[in-house]
Amino acid sequence: MKRIAFHDREKEIKEIQAILDAEPSLITFVYGPINSGKTTMISHLIEELPEEYAPFYVNLRGRFITDYEDFLNVLFEIDEGGRVDNVAEYAKSILKDLGAVSGIPIPINLFEQIFEKKDKSKDMFRYIERFFVEISKKRTPILIIDELQVIGDLKIDGLLMYKLFNFFIRLTKELHLCHVFAVSSDSLFIEQVYSEAMLEGRCRYLLVDDFDEETTTAFLDDHGFTGDEKVAAWNCCGGKPICLVELVNAKDDRKGKAEEMLKIRKGQIEEIVYSLEARDKEMFDAVMGVLSEFTRNAAVGYRYLSDEIKFLVGKNIIFADSVNKELRPQSRTNLLAIREMIEEGD
Repeated sequence: MKRIAFHDREKEIKEIQAILDAEPSLITFVYGPINSGKTTMISHLIEELPEEYAPFYVNLRGRFITDYEDFLNVLFEIDEGGRVDNVAEYAKSILKDLGAVSGIPIPINLFEQIFEKKDKSKDMFRYIERFFVEISKKRTPILIIDELQVIGDLKIDGLLMYKLFNFFIRLTKELHLCHVFAVSSDSLFIEQVYSEAMLEGRCRYLLVDDFDEETTTAFLDDHGFTGDEKVAAWNCCGGKPICLVELVNAKDDRKGKAEEMLKIRKGQIEEIVYSLEARDKEMFDAVMGVLSEFTRNAAVGYRYLSDEIKFLVGKNIIFADSVNKELRPQSRTNLLAIREMIEEGD
């Protein structure tokens, strides 16, 4: 299969580079619509980082995490090659061969000690802090947690998320020890984070959105799209990277493929919305009221997330931008599908 090269994220990467050039001081939440390329951008950035940085990437996507055992197994990369009791010495020993890792390295015996403790979070955070202190003597640590919302409701002696937030604040604002990036496409989670008082003045937000029309056109030009194919791609799919890649791989009848993708998505949204009518007519009417706003506008403002908005966000039909207090469909495909559905229903 042909590998699609990373495409223009110059604006976002410049913002992240500016963050990395400064002393760690704030938690950075990277957010945006589903499939807008957040993880791809982060992965590209990790590959391009100079050696003065030490990235530690933890991906919670698709992980079923119900307790500390699950979380610890994802958070740490267990080194079974030896038993080391001194965290500082262990950090020094792996620094010269340390590349991008999928977790925070830890000797198996120290991992087992954490696992056996009653208050696992205390020992977990103590190890990470001591490990990063040693790493920071040679390189700047960067901790990246992708799909952080996976553990948003995990309760073990209180919400794990709050303990993590406090620890992230310590690593950044208090110790200036490590850059922390939390990545999520979950609008409801970002709304919760944005309204969290403990994070006021302690975090920033970086939006990674779908491509605009100019960037989309340049991407399609790179892959030999004809004029008609580019028009169809933008009209049906907009700048959603995952959809554009699907069109690139289609090769034959790209115009027809774009139209098919819109037709399929319209059917999916209709199934979600109209199946609600029989179960809860009042909610159905409220949902249709929200969707009807998009017949005239590509985006609308909101003051709070009502039940009908939460329903549409939870079904990945619309995206709630908490920072800008704006609602819009998750993609241009969704926008066009909504408009066609509303028009046919009138």
